[in-house]
Amino acid sequence: MLADPFENIVEQVGKVVLGKKEQIRLALACLFARGHLLIEDIPGIGKTTLAKALSISLGLEFQRIQCTSDMLPGDILGVSVFEQKSGSFTFHKGPVFTQVLLADEINRATPKTQSALLEAMEEHQVTVEGQTRPLHDPFFVIATQNPLEHSGTYPLPESQLDRFLMRIELGYPGREAERRLLKGESTKKTLSEMNTNLTRDDVKSMQENIGTVFVSDSLLEYLQDLLEFTRTAPHFHVGLSPRAGLGVLQTAKSWAFLHGRDHVLPEDIQAVFYWVVSHRVSSSEDLRGFPKEMFDTLFQEVAVP
Repeated sequence: MLADPFENIVEQVGKVVLGKKEQIRLALACLFARGHLLIEDIPGIGKTTLAKALSISLGLEFQRIQCTSDMLPGDILGVSVFEQKSGSFTFHKGPVFTQVLLADEINRATPKTQSALLEAMEEHQVTVEGQTRPLHDPFFVIATQNPLEHSGTYPLPESQLDRFLMRIELGYPGREAERRLLKGESTKKTLSEMNTNLTRDDVKSMQENIGTVFVSDSLLEYLQDLLEFTRTAPHFHVGLSPRAGLGVLQTAKSWAFLHGRDHVLPEDIQAVFYWVVSHRVSSSEDLRGFPKEMFDTLFQEVAVP
């Protein structure tokens, strides 16, 4: 299994994104589970750096788009341009034709532009001017947004949020990590010196191997009990869907695989559960979200097999 190479990647990326090894592990688990990642945090925390560092370490192509209110779908997908020499239209691919796509401040784009990513994220293909074009494999979207800034933003609708397998936060660095930054430790220099740990084929192979990770019937029962709890307990406004359950299961298998195991444990489900479902449920008292601490009640109430 992959435990040692996985930790090598975590260590290397951790030299650029200081003090955030757990978030790096979650991002890798999301990628290998063939999902997409939403990072919700304030500016200046290292969201863009994390995306760049992951793409370098995994040997994947990287593109970044800065979302703005005047951005059009064609700015992401591409457009056809008339070529006078040939007398015909030539399609110019947009930044979506890459392997790791960073959509920075996605909630600044209009709903029409946001929806341009829907087909790409779900189907790994785009349809432009009636022609369907496949995207690269693997294809991994990392989107960022500032949760505190609402002026000039367009909140992601539920259909768009559901395209993201996980939503995480980076948070402020610890004192030691911040001290290193204040002393002038250059993350840009470290980023330029990073090694490539894997190749595109390695990533694809690992994504396929995750499908072979064993999940017992008792663990499936446990996952169903967790889903049922969110649908019946008064703490939740709306319960989790079957798609959310599939997301938890796939991510738990990825988490187990990356920790060197060929089977899923209850701890794997618990480790990823909040990050997979937090953007899919809301509290009955506050429809804007669900505090992580309240999930302790869920794990206490639902018996572990």
